Amino acid sequence: MKLYRYFLIVFAVIVLDQIVKLWVYFDLAQNHIQEINVIGEWFKIHYLLNPGMAFGGRWDATYGKMLLTLFRLIAAFGIGFYLIHLYRKNVTPGLLVCIALILGGAIGNVIDSTFYGVLLDNAPYGAPTPWFNGQVIDMFFFPLFEGTYPAWIPFVGGNDFLFFSYVFNVADSSVFLGVTFMLIFQKKFFKSENKAESGIHKEVPEATI
Repeated sequence: MKLYRYFLIVFAVIVLDQIVKLWVYFDLAQNHIQEINVIGEWFKIHYLLNPGMAFGGRWDATYGKMLLTLFRLIAAFGIGFYLIHLYRKNVTPGLLVCIALILGGAIGNVIDSTFYGVLLDNAPYGAPTPWFNGQVIDMFFFPLFEGTYPAWIPFVGGNDFLFFSYVFNVADSSVFLGVTFMLIFQKKFFKSENKAESGIHKEVPEATI
């Protein structure tokens, strides 16, 4: 498969991610709708702004979010160059698709962090600048079941729990799928990468006279 087709995967992930985020923003948030049920109580579209890192992590320093966004930008460029590097090494297409999914998801969330503070005015209160301080829009919520931890479990016994409590977006899903398939098929993917590497450095026999 030609290199541009892998970047088409990246582009498709970015476009889908931004379409869903902007739909949630304009159709839900602007109409003061926090949540809609898709499949009963098991799958919901829940508008949520994520001011920090994945899974609710935060960096509370004054310029923490800006530095985090810049780091994500640098990481996205690095993944892009890595994709080109792997393509030139003629690795298996499956590995390239995984890297493309990760790159598309990374760029999708970088767009939010870089521009949404300005375009959607969603930078956290007190941010030094709306640029590079935008909040990522999350929406997929799967509260499959809830219950109570048994009393005998240390520290959390007797506490309520919800599975699955995280809210995520298309970009997060793309990164997750890329990483998951890389882990599942790592022997096949990286065996082919090593084979391609050995092929590049294969010694050429000397000509006999």
